[in-house]
Amino acid sequence: MSSWDEQCSMWKDYAATKELIIRDKLILEYLHLVKYIAGRMNIYFGSNIEYDDLVSFGVFGLIDAIDKFDINKGVKFETYASLRIRGSIIDSVRELDWIPRSLRQKNKELEKVYSDLELQEGRPPTDEEIADRMNISIQEYNKMLSEVNLVNLVSLDEFIEQNIQIEREMISDNSEDLPEHSLELSELKDILGNTIDKLPQKEKLVISLYYFEELTLKEISVIMKVSESRISQLHTKAVIRLKDKMNKYLKS
Repeated sequence: MSSWDEQCSMWKDYAATKELIIRDKLILEYLHLVKYIAGRMNIYFGSNIEYDDLVSFGVFGLIDAIDKFDINKGVKFETYASLRIRGSIIDSVRELDWIPRSLRQKNKELEKVYSDLELQEGRPPTDEEIADRMNISIQEYNKMLSEVNLVNLVSLDEFIEQNIQIEREMISDNSEDLPEHSLELSELKDILGNTIDKLPQKEKLVISLYYFEELTLKEISVIMKVSESRISQLHTKAVIRLKDKMNKYLKS
């Protein structure tokens, strides 16, 4: 990897000339970001989508980030590019539309049951209560959690992109919008943080290790000494709780 001075020189040269040979150097310089993000996301796609395909999708996001990045804004390129790369992978996977409609329907049903029960009981529902309301066994419920995990991975990223709009905060040129947006973002972060704090301990740990420590599903399963499928179930339950809280806040 090049030094900071060499990177700055490449960015300045590309900004001035837009020469493809310089852009190619920048792509090679930051390709490790694409491979890292594709590797983390590949866990959830399994054999349905090849890792190399995810890398290809991510490269389009990297190129877009390189073309639109302004080094003078004081934002780290890695932070900016990561959003573009993840977004490009998610958009490309969404276009493939290989997630069965029945799976999407299961996820919507699960989210509705959770939301209705929490409203009815005034507290987060237990696994047994959800399974009972859905007229399925605990074993069937756990299997459903594992199946809809992918839907929740993609939809959580879409939710963040659409409602928190991190990227707009970083690159907005309209300074008049920033105070109001910063307040909105701060409130959303507070609610998200409080909701994470109130998660059951195991779910809280999974969210922390995956989203904040950026560990893989396999690494988390080793730390928590349970199967990867169990980590997947905990992740799904946590995401359903988080999305429910955030949606209720946005509708209030």
